[in-house]
Amino acid sequence: MNTFTYDVVVIGAGPAGENVADRAVKGGLTAAIIERELVGGECSYWACMPTKALLRGAAVRRAALGVPGVPVGELDPAAVLRRRDEFAAHWKDDGQVSWLEQAGIALHRGDGRIVADRVVETGTARLTARHAVVVATGTRAFVPDIPGLRDVSPWTSREAAAATSVPGRLAIIGGGVVATEMATAFAALGSSVTLLARSGVLGTFEPFAGERVVESLRESGVTVRLGAAVTAASRDTDGTVRLTLADDTVVAADEVLVATGRTPNTEDGEFLTVDDTMRVNEWLYAVGDVNGRALLTHQGKYQARLAGDAIVARAHGKPVTHVDSGVVPQVVFTDPEIASVGLTAAAAAEAGLRTRVVDYDLGAVAGATLHADGYRGHARMVVDEDRSVIVGFTLAGPDVAELLHAATIAIVGEVPLHRLWHAVPAYPTVSEVWLRLLENYPL
Repeated sequence: MNTFTYDVVVIGAGPAGENVADRAVKGGLTAAIIERELVGGECSYWACMPTKALLRGAAVRRAALGVPGVPVGELDPAAVLRRRDEFAAHWKDDGQVSWLEQAGIALHRGDGRIVADRVVETGTARLTARHAVVVATGTRAFVPDIPGLRDVSPWTSREAAAATSVPGRLAIIGGGVVATEMATAFAALGSSVTLLARSGVLGTFEPFAGERVVESLRESGVTVRLGAAVTAASRDTDGTVRLTLADDTVVAADEVLVATGRTPNTEDGEFLTVDDTMRVNEWLYAVGDVNGRALLTHQGKYQARLAGDAIVARAHGKPVTHVDSGVVPQVVFTDPEIASVGLTAAAAAEAGLRTRVVDYDLGAVAGATLHADGYRGHARMVVDEDRSVIVGFTLAGPDVAELLHAATIAIVGEVPLHRLWHAVPAYPTVSEVWLRLLENYPL
């Protein structure tokens, strides 16, 4: 077995792993990454990029349909899949490997296993870290123990993101982000979609978010069955999958996508507990999905920057000054888009905050009426009354994703509401919703 020594050893070459290694190298340390699959990780090949490529064509078409005078044709599924392939780099990681080389980060292929303090083995190599080992192994799709489900070879998010054809009938088990985004995408591509959401739709968001997405899915032809629990699955000789529900009804489909959550890629299947600098113990760190804090690529990269800087500071005997803010922005690329940051009204109340909730009809903003005929949307801000700052913000509507960062800045920066009055939104833009919300919150 070959032996190597680096200042930092990172297990997992997804966005979080790449960023923490890069931060360490820029801080004057040496770093190596261990990866068993493709450099670039889940986001690059089976999640963020390919799935949003699947959704983009339908979003553009919907936008065009909202503006009279714009010629609108039908989606070309084959062209959508080809464009998706480009964004997934045809499932080759040459470009990502080249970036590692340019960044001065060593790459070792294989399964990384921690065998002693600061020591990781891959099967062919033994890597020792002078300062830190970082676990950035992400998560994988969770498949529940439903009788027969594994036997029907169900899709997970990976198979959906990398699908080579559009199934005539697609059943989706779940009601979260993956379930609703893929229901949106495949319905637009021509599948007859049935969404089986036992615990509701987008339950961690403000209630109006899930309600509006369900309404839109149904309008697009998706069959949404709330409270539907799958009790058994089987596949016929002709390839048809049959899902038996708790009420003894049967849903038939050509493929079934299981989107019921994620489980960490650790040996015991448990998330790693970290402090606000992403440290597990004196020498071990965990960044990204594997620590369970926020299963989002941008948050994993943010955590990686915090951890990388902390490792560099501690290596040089300096104090650590940056810690996790705990503020998480997220966009669901359904129709309508859902964009949220900070706390929901319910979560703020549960946290013991004295709050006021302000709602506004996003479709009533002048910029929204120009954006699309019949624009429908909703905005909500949750205000901490004691500090007069926003602690939560949620938008539902076409193309609201790009509005989210203003809310993120307001929350992270703890900008007092009396100062936000001086951040004047341009007219006529959808951003004018900020003025309308403030008008409905008298100081």
